[in-house]
Order: sequence, then C-alpha cells, then structure tokens
Amino acid sequence: MQEVIVHSIMMGDVEDPDLFVAEPIYKWQQTDEGKWIMKNSLQQPMWRRVVDQATYGHRYDIIAYLEGSNLTYWKLKYE
Repeated sequence: MQEVIVHSIMMGDVEDPDLFVAEPIYKWQQTDEGKWIMKNSLQQPMWRRVVDQATYGHRYDIIAYLEGSNLTYWKLKYE
C-alpha cells in the first residue's frame, strides 16, 4: 500500500480554512477521478493541511491509499 497525494487545493488566508475548503473538496469528489479514488482507496481518503509560506495561505492535499494495479491505473489515467 502506498500513500499518494491525489489532489491539492490552494486556500488563501481566511478565518476558517477548514470550513472554506469543504466545497472544493466536495466538488472534486464529484469528478470522475474523485469518484474513482473514493471507491478504490484501501482506506478512507483523508486531507492534510500544510501552511504555504509563499502565499501565507494553506495547501490541502487529499491523500489516498493505493496499491498494485489501482496505483498504476491512477498514475496512467489521472496523474
């Protein structure tokens, strides 16, 4: 199993970034890639917030857990 960053979202310096990022994450989950990741990740995908020093904002990385043929498929089709 490999931990893979499958999508990143940049968020500006807002009062509650976790609240404001909910809509872009939901919209991503409705795409073909998002639906495929939600179905094929070995564990529940999660997000991680990282401070972006360049913009004084936040970067949210969506992390999935893939292995074998699913990892290869994702890399060839979506990455």
